[in-house]
Amino acid sequence: MLARIQQLIVAAIVALVVGGAIAAIWLGHPAWALTGPVLVVGGYVAALGLEFHWLRSSYAKGSEDRPRVDQLLSAWLAEALIAPRVFLWRQPFRYAAIADALPAEAQGRRGVVLVHGFFCNRGLWNPWMKRLLAQGTPFIAVTLEPPFGSIDRYADAIERAVARVESATGEAPVLVAHSMGGLAVRAWLARDGRPGRVHRVVTIATPHRGTSLARHSVTQNGHEMRLDSPWLAALARTEGESGYARFTCFWGHCDNIVFPTRVATLPGADNRHLPHTPHVAMAFHPDVFEHVQQCLRPA
Repeated sequence: MLARIQQLIVAAIVALVVGGAIAAIWLGHPAWALTGPVLVVGGYVAALGLEFHWLRSSYAKGSEDRPRVDQLLSAWLAEALIAPRVFLWRQPFRYAAIADALPAEAQGRRGVVLVHGFFCNRGLWNPWMKRLLAQGTPFIAVTLEPPFGSIDRYADAIERAVARVESATGEAPVLVAHSMGGLAVRAWLARDGRPGRVHRVVTIATPHRGTSLARHSVTQNGHEMRLDSPWLAALARTEGESGYARFTCFWGHCDNIVFPTRVATLPGADNRHLPHTPHVAMAFHPDVFEHVQQCLRPA
């Protein structure tokens, strides 16, 4: 469903650009053909800029975590370059390009379950899947449906993926989750995560305590990601802080989606900061992939 929505978005953008160009040429003003691309790119960059403005405003002046302007500009540029590849190409058109890998020789090799975030699907993980496939690591990348439903509903998809990896490898998998996916993993753990079923949970830019940006959301899972939401409070009550010892939480002070500072961390977890790295780009930071490699190695 999410892929179809994003395909329609891409089609609308192309129609705007091409239709505007044809109209400009027909009216005898070919230079106006650039209006469509300028509006699309300019609107996108401006919307990103607004997110980074809200991010910086969420920090108290003088806070040691508050990013410098040059760091924000660097993160802004990085997100402007990477997000279109994810949302306008990989997810709408390449989400099924790489199949899950559970080969017959997977027995005894620790596997990975990849869990995407809000308004995403398994296509987000294409670069990860290529690398895992090349090194022979068993993996499953889930797609969470429905895209705008309650986060609790995603536990079934994660349970199926974990059970398949367990069966194929005989080992508890490493779960890697970006953004909202980390909350979906926690919801699954609260329901089905018996001791020994998970080797390690690695969350990347997950709004563990909510995010200020979610106050503008109109979806159910968006409401659940609001700062200190009743859903988050209920989830925390079922866990207890001792359950976070198996978590590694990557967070960033230039995260344009999950803020204010440190909401992507958990008490008792291994919390790791990724400097001047924006939200989507954090999923592909080399430090994250290297940490997962360490988690996969035999003790």
